[in-house]
Amino acid sequence: MEEVWPQPSVSVERRPVDEAESRRANGPDWDRYADEYQATHGSFLGDIGFVWGPEGLTEEVAGVLGPLSGRDVLELGSGAGQCSRWVASRGGRAVGLDLSHRQLQHSRRIDEQSGVSVPSVQGTATALPFRDGSFDVVFCSFGALQFVADIDDAVAEAARVLRPGGRFAFSITHPTRWMFPDDPGEGGLVASQPYWDRTPYVEIDDDTGLVAYVEHHRTLGDWVRVLARHRFSLVDLVEPEWPADHDRVWGGWSRTRGLLTPGTAIFSADLPA
Repeated sequence: MEEVWPQPSVSVERRPVDEAESRRANGPDWDRYADEYQATHGSFLGDIGFVWGPEGLTEEVAGVLGPLSGRDVLELGSGAGQCSRWVASRGGRAVGLDLSHRQLQHSRRIDEQSGVSVPSVQGTATALPFRDGSFDVVFCSFGALQFVADIDDAVAEAARVLRPGGRFAFSITHPTRWMFPDDPGEGGLVASQPYWDRTPYVEIDDDTGLVAYVEHHRTLGDWVRVLARHRFSLVDLVEPEWPADHDRVWGGWSRTRGLLTPGTAIFSADLPA
Protein backbone atom coordinates (compact mmCIF):
# COMPACT_ATOMS: atom_id res chain seq x y z
CA MET A 1 0.00 0.00 0.00
CA GLU A 2 1.33 3.45 -0.91
CA GLU A 3 2.14 5.53 2.15
CA VAL A 4 0.24 8.82 2.41
CA TRP A 5 1.71 11.83 4.23
CA PRO A 6 -0.91 14.22 5.63
CA GLN A 7 -0.51 17.81 4.50
CA PRO A 8 -2.16 20.91 6.01
CA SER A 9 -5.00 22.54 4.09
CA VAL A 10 -3.67 25.79 2.63
CA SER A 11 -4.85 28.83 0.73
CA VAL A 12 -2.63 30.54 -1.84
CA GLU A 13 -1.86 34.24 -1.89
CA ARG A 14 0.56 36.60 -3.61
CA ARG A 15 1.82 39.21 -1.17
CA PRO A 16 5.03 40.67 0.26
CA VAL A 17 6.76 38.50 2.89
CA ASP A 18 9.91 39.47 4.76
CA GLU A 19 12.89 37.32 5.71
CA ALA A 20 11.74 36.51 9.26
CA GLU A 21 8.30 35.35 8.11
CA SER A 22 9.82 33.35 5.24
CA ARG A 23 12.16 31.56 7.63
CA ARG A 24 9.43 30.83 10.18
CA ALA A 25 7.33 29.27 7.43
CA ASN A 26 9.87 27.35 5.37
CA GLY A 27 11.79 25.65 8.16
CA PRO A 28 8.73 23.89 9.63
CA ASP A 29 7.38 23.25 6.12
CA TRP A 30 10.50 21.31 5.18
CA ASP A 31 10.37 19.48 8.50
CA ARG A 32 6.86 18.30 7.59
CA TYR A 33 7.77 17.47 4.00
CA ALA A 34 11.19 15.86 4.53
CA ASP A 35 10.01 12.27 4.97
CA GLU A 36 7.82 12.37 1.86
CA TYR A 37 10.52 14.15 -0.14
CA GLN A 38 13.21 11.60 0.67
CA ALA A 39 10.88 8.64 0.12
CA THR A 40 9.67 10.00 -3.23
CA HIS A 41 12.90 11.40 -4.67
CA GLY A 42 15.66 9.62 -2.78
CA SER A 43 16.29 6.95 -5.41
CA PHE A 44 16.47 9.60 -8.16
CA LEU A 45 18.89 11.74 -6.16
CA GLY A 46 21.02 8.81 -4.98
CA ASP A 47 22.57 8.58 -1.52
CA ILE A 48 25.88 9.70 -3.05
CA GLY A 49 24.68 11.61 -6.08
CA PHE A 50 24.72 15.15 -7.44
CA VAL A 51 21.67 16.08 -9.55
CA TRP A 52 21.20 19.75 -10.44
CA GLY A 53 17.46 19.50 -11.08
CA PRO A 54 14.48 17.44 -12.21
CA GLU A 55 15.92 17.08 -15.72
CA GLY A 56 18.53 14.77 -14.20
CA LEU A 57 21.65 16.71 -15.23
CA THR A 58 24.45 15.56 -12.92
CA GLU A 59 27.50 17.48 -11.79
CA GLU A 60 29.64 14.68 -13.18
CA VAL A 61 28.35 15.64 -16.65
CA ALA A 62 27.96 19.40 -16.15
CA GLY A 63 31.24 20.11 -14.32
CA VAL A 64 29.86 23.41 -13.02
CA LEU A 65 31.86 23.40 -9.79
CA GLY A 66 35.26 22.78 -11.32
CA PRO A 67 37.96 20.68 -9.58
CA LEU A 68 36.92 19.40 -6.14
CA SER A 69 39.76 17.24 -4.84
CA GLY A 70 41.36 18.84 -1.79
CA ARG A 71 38.98 21.80 -1.81
CA ASP A 72 36.71 23.07 0.96
CA VAL A 73 33.10 23.03 -0.25
CA LEU A 74 29.90 24.34 1.36
CA GLU A 75 26.41 23.27 0.28
CA LEU A 76 23.54 25.66 1.08
CA GLY A 77 20.16 23.99 1.56
CA SER A 78 21.90 20.62 1.69
CA GLY A 79 18.82 18.58 2.65
CA ALA A 80 19.91 14.97 3.19
CA GLY A 81 23.40 15.74 1.92
CA GLN A 82 23.31 13.74 -1.31
CA CYS A 83 25.27 16.34 -3.30
CA SER A 84 27.76 16.98 -0.52
CA ARG A 85 28.34 13.26 -0.18
CA TRP A 86 29.13 13.08 -3.91
CA VAL A 87 31.59 15.98 -3.48
CA ALA A 88 33.25 14.08 -0.63
CA SER A 89 33.49 10.97 -2.82
CA ARG A 90 35.45 13.10 -5.31
CA GLY A 91 37.97 14.23 -2.71
CA GLY A 92 36.35 17.48 -1.62
CA ARG A 93 35.98 18.47 2.04
CA ALA A 94 32.23 19.01 2.03
CA VAL A 95 30.05 20.69 4.67
CA GLY A 96 26.26 20.95 4.52
CA LEU A 97 23.88 23.59 5.89
CA ASP A 98 20.09 23.38 6.01
CA LEU A 99 17.26 25.16 7.78
CA SER A 100 15.30 21.94 8.36
CA HIS A 101 16.17 19.76 11.35
CA ARG A 102 14.32 16.80 9.84
CA GLN A 103 16.28 17.00 6.60
CA LEU A 104 19.49 16.94 8.62
CA GLN A 105 18.24 13.85 10.44
CA HIS A 106 17.86 12.18 7.05
CA SER A 107 21.39 13.30 6.22
CA ARG A 108 22.71 11.61 9.34
CA ARG A 109 20.75 8.45 8.48
CA ILE A 110 22.27 8.27 5.00
CA ASP A 111 25.73 9.01 6.41
CA GLU A 112 25.45 5.89 8.51
CA GLN A 113 23.95 3.76 5.73
CA SER A 114 26.39 4.83 3.03
CA GLY A 115 29.57 5.05 5.07
CA VAL A 116 30.26 8.53 3.62
CA SER A 117 29.73 11.18 6.31
CA VAL A 118 29.32 14.90 5.71
CA PRO A 119 29.39 17.36 8.63
CA SER A 120 26.15 19.36 8.54
CA VAL A 121 24.80 22.27 10.55
CA GLN A 122 21.37 23.82 10.96
CA GLY A 123 21.29 27.41 9.80
CA THR A 124 20.20 29.92 7.20
CA ALA A 125 21.91 31.13 4.04
CA THR A 126 21.50 34.75 5.16
CA ALA A 127 23.71 34.31 8.27
CA LEU A 128 26.31 31.59 7.68
CA PRO A 129 28.03 30.30 10.84
CA PHE A 130 31.48 30.21 9.25
CA ARG A 131 34.53 32.44 9.26
CA ASP A 132 35.49 34.66 6.34
CA GLY A 133 37.37 32.86 3.59
CA SER A 134 36.59 29.33 4.77
CA PHE A 135 35.66 27.74 1.43
CA ASP A 136 36.82 27.36 -2.15
CA VAL A 137 33.34 26.52 -3.46
CA VAL A 138 29.82 27.37 -2.26
CA PHE A 139 26.92 25.74 -4.08
CA CYS A 140 23.18 25.22 -3.80
CA SER A 141 21.17 22.66 -5.78
CA PHE A 142 17.52 23.77 -5.67
CA GLY A 143 18.08 24.67 -2.03
CA ALA A 144 17.88 27.76 0.12
CA LEU A 145 18.00 30.64 -2.35
CA GLN A 146 14.43 30.50 -3.69
CA PHE A 147 13.09 30.56 -0.14
CA VAL A 148 15.10 33.59 1.01
CA ALA A 149 13.62 37.10 1.01
CA ASP A 150 16.89 38.93 1.70
CA ILE A 151 18.76 37.59 -1.32
CA ASP A 152 21.42 40.31 -1.11
CA ASP A 153 22.30 39.05 2.36
CA ALA A 154 22.54 35.45 1.14
CA VAL A 155 24.81 36.31 -1.81
CA ALA A 156 26.91 38.60 0.39
CA GLU A 157 27.34 35.73 2.87
CA ALA A 158 28.43 33.38 0.08
CA ALA A 159 31.00 35.96 -1.01
CA ARG A 160 32.20 36.46 2.57
CA VAL A 161 32.93 32.79 3.29
CA LEU A 162 34.61 32.21 -0.09
CA ARG A 163 38.33 32.62 -0.63
CA PRO A 164 39.62 34.86 -3.45
CA GLY A 165 38.90 33.22 -6.78
CA GLY A 166 36.20 31.05 -5.15
CA ARG A 167 33.22 29.73 -7.08
CA PHE A 168 29.53 30.20 -6.25
CA ALA A 169 27.10 27.98 -8.18
CA PHE A 170 23.39 27.36 -7.72
CA SER A 171 20.35 25.93 -9.46
CA ILE A 172 16.84 27.36 -9.20
CA THR A 173 13.51 27.00 -10.90
CA HIS A 174 14.02 28.74 -14.22
CA PRO A 175 12.63 32.28 -13.77
CA THR A 176 10.45 32.01 -16.90
CA ARG A 177 8.47 29.25 -15.13
CA TRP A 178 6.98 31.96 -12.89
CA MET A 179 4.67 32.86 -15.77
CA PHE A 180 3.01 29.44 -15.87
CA PRO A 181 0.83 27.40 -13.47
CA ASP A 182 2.72 24.72 -11.54
CA ASP A 183 1.03 22.01 -13.61
CA PRO A 184 2.95 19.18 -15.30
CA GLY A 185 0.24 18.80 -17.94
CA GLU A 186 -0.77 20.96 -20.88
CA GLY A 187 -2.34 23.47 -18.51
CA GLY A 188 1.18 24.34 -17.42
CA LEU A 189 2.02 25.59 -20.92
CA VAL A 190 -0.33 28.60 -20.83
CA ALA A 191 1.16 31.79 -19.36
CA SER A 192 -0.99 33.28 -16.61
CA GLN A 193 1.38 35.37 -14.44
CA PRO A 194 3.56 38.33 -15.51
CA TYR A 195 7.25 37.39 -15.61
CA TRP A 196 8.14 40.73 -13.97
CA ASP A 197 5.74 40.35 -11.03
CA ARG A 198 8.08 39.55 -8.15
CA THR A 199 5.35 39.25 -5.52
CA PRO A 200 6.13 36.11 -3.48
CA TYR A 201 4.05 32.95 -3.71
CA VAL A 202 2.58 32.32 -0.25
CA GLU A 203 0.62 29.43 1.24
CA ILE A 204 -1.50 30.13 4.34
CA ASP A 205 -2.39 27.32 6.75
CA ASP A 206 -6.21 27.32 6.81
CA ASP A 207 -6.32 26.05 10.41
CA THR A 208 -3.91 28.55 11.97
CA GLY A 209 -3.95 31.48 9.55
CA LEU A 210 -0.13 31.45 9.60
CA VAL A 211 2.17 31.55 6.60
CA ALA A 212 3.12 27.92 5.90
CA TYR A 213 5.31 28.24 2.80
CA VAL A 214 6.97 31.04 0.82
CA GLU A 215 8.79 31.10 -2.49
CA HIS A 216 10.45 34.21 -3.90
CA HIS A 217 10.83 35.07 -7.59
CA ARG A 218 13.65 36.94 -9.30
CA THR A 219 14.11 37.50 -13.02
CA LEU A 220 17.26 36.42 -14.84
CA GLY A 221 18.38 40.06 -14.77
CA ASP A 222 17.81 40.24 -11.01
CA TRP A 223 20.14 37.27 -10.48
CA VAL A 224 22.85 38.75 -12.71
CA ARG A 225 22.66 42.09 -10.89
CA VAL A 226 22.78 40.63 -7.38
CA LEU A 227 25.85 38.59 -8.33
CA ALA A 228 27.53 41.69 -9.79
CA ARG A 229 26.75 43.76 -6.68
CA HIS A 230 28.80 41.31 -4.64
CA ARG A 231 31.78 41.22 -7.03
CA PHE A 232 30.96 37.94 -8.72
CA SER A 233 31.69 37.48 -12.40
CA LEU A 234 29.23 35.23 -14.21
CA VAL A 235 31.02 32.24 -15.72
CA ASP A 236 28.07 30.33 -17.13
CA LEU A 237 24.30 30.04 -17.17
CA VAL A 238 23.25 26.46 -17.88
CA GLU A 239 19.66 25.71 -18.96
CA PRO A 240 19.41 21.90 -19.02
CA GLU A 241 17.37 20.38 -21.82
CA TRP A 242 14.84 17.69 -20.98
CA PRO A 243 16.13 14.26 -22.10
CA ALA A 244 13.83 12.77 -24.72
CA ASP A 245 13.59 9.45 -22.84
CA HIS A 246 13.08 10.99 -19.38
CA ASP A 247 9.50 10.38 -18.18
CA ARG A 248 9.77 11.37 -14.51
CA VAL A 249 7.16 13.83 -13.19
CA TRP A 250 8.35 15.98 -10.29
CA GLY A 251 5.83 18.59 -9.21
CA GLY A 252 5.45 20.94 -12.16
CA TRP A 253 8.37 19.38 -14.06
CA SER A 254 7.47 16.84 -16.73
CA ARG A 255 8.32 15.70 -20.23
CA THR A 256 5.26 17.53 -21.55
CA ARG A 257 6.63 20.86 -20.39
CA GLY A 258 10.33 20.11 -20.38
CA LEU A 259 10.59 19.47 -24.12
CA LEU A 260 9.19 22.98 -24.78
CA THR A 261 10.24 25.29 -21.95
CA PRO A 262 13.24 25.43 -19.60
CA GLY A 263 12.58 24.31 -16.05
CA THR A 264 15.95 24.87 -14.37
CA ALA A 265 18.64 27.56 -14.46
CA ILE A 266 22.14 26.88 -13.13
CA PHE A 267 24.33 29.92 -12.42
CA SER A 268 28.09 29.70 -12.00
CA ALA A 269 30.08 32.73 -10.85
CA ASP A 270 33.56 33.48 -9.52
CA LEU A 271 35.03 36.01 -7.12
CA PRO A 272 38.15 37.93 -8.21
CA ALA A 273 41.36 36.04 -7.47
